[in-house]
Amino acid sequence: MILLQSHSRFLLQTLLNRAQNLEKGVELDHHWVEFDDVRYHIQVSMKNPHVLLLSVSLPTPSSETIFVCGLPFGAIEAIKAAYGNLVQILDPPRDGFNLTLKINLSKLPANQEQKHAFLVKVASIREVVLGAPLRVILEHLAARTVALDMDPLVALVHRPNESFFLFPQADKVTVVYPMRFNDSIDIVLATSFLQEFVEARRTAGLNNTPPCSWSLTPPLELKEVPADALSANAGFVTFVIFPRHVEGQKLDRTVWNLSTFHAYVSYHVKCSEGFMHTRMRRRVESLIQALNRAKPDAENSKKTSYNRSFKRLGLKESRTNSFS
Repeated sequence: MILLQSHSRFLLQTLLNRAQNLEKGVELDHHWVEFDDVRYHIQVSMKNPHVLLLSVSLPTPSSETIFVCGLPFGAIEAIKAAYGNLVQILDPPRDGFNLTLKINLSKLPANQEQKHAFLVKVASIREVVLGAPLRVILEHLAARTVALDMDPLVALVHRPNESFFLFPQADKVTVVYPMRFNDSIDIVLATSFLQEFVEARRTAGLNNTPPCSWSLTPPLELKEVPADALSANAGFVTFVIFPRHVEGQKLDRTVWNLSTFHAYVSYHVKCSEGFMHTRMRRRVESLIQALNRAKPDAENSKKTSYNRSFKRLGLKESRTNSFS
């Protein structure tokens, strides 16, 4: 199965092109939207071509999700830790956005590998911001502790007006996703996909992966969650994350995979739907070809009818033939 990349490909390509052509005074003003309604705006002016402004709009948080100054908790600290002094956070951000970063491209590292790695990190701003609360919780899990000010139930936004839930403990973190889809076909495919997803976890080669379960009803951990936040039409998926899943370099991958799990399922549901449509079209085309081969040849049928000879029978002959 295909995993989504943590960085925005369009943003990375734009940053690389701009960093390689700093001497050219080219004005940029690009808007685009990526999955889960994350919107970007990148701007470079002719007056100051070395300065790039990057604005990000996050999905609208649900009522049970807590944002601090328009951002998830821990996002400011995560941005400072990821980018250091090369990125400045503008306060307030541009209108209609949750975050605006000011990047001085002339101060990028001279080493090409370091420069490319930094730009990839900038293009991963979605992971840095939306994954900040999850990273804080999982870092405490790696240390087998729980933050003193952490609530027993944490709701994190991952889609517009939709959240997934975490139950942090010192030895494990339970993650629950209410799965919602708008299309009736997507609901059927997603339900089948999630059931197979859980069954695949039981194979011998996946013993070290996080335990996974699926159910149509909310798990007991969500008994205190408002009913409107549990309107899932494709069931509930539960993962249990242990310290071994967030050790060392595993932390970044775990944060990204958990943050985008719903998008991961949606992507494969749409791929399955497209694959079935392709198979149906090919089947229809093969049936049409079979019908075309079954049609009689028009020229042969005409020759056959022209070569036939008919003999007009008299009344007595026709009666004789009828009684014989």
